[in-house]
Amino acid sequence: MAKIPQSEIIRQLAEKTNLTQKDTDSFISEFFEVIKDNLTTGQDISFVGFGGFSVAKREAREGRNPKTGETIQIAAKNVIKFKAGKGLSDSVNG
Repeated sequence: MAKIPQSEIIRQLAEKTNLTQKDTDSFISEFFEVIKDNLTTGQDISFVGFGGFSVAKREAREGRNPKTGETIQIAAKNVIKFKAGKGLSDSVNG
């Protein structure tokens, strides 16, 4: 399956909303910035029918270097999770 570039998504969205591609690109950039800002402060984000984003803490753990088999320490970090909503899942699965 081919990847659709952001520029194509912007073009399609501009066409559907009757906005210019420049305005659509600006809106999308700000939209992603708001999502990032909220996730950074620990807020979950939910779009009913589409899905939601959340941040979870992944604890430090021990791993193995696949080339050498050597034990390594993997640092703790925050990870972003996305859970698809029922509407999105239903549309993808027909």
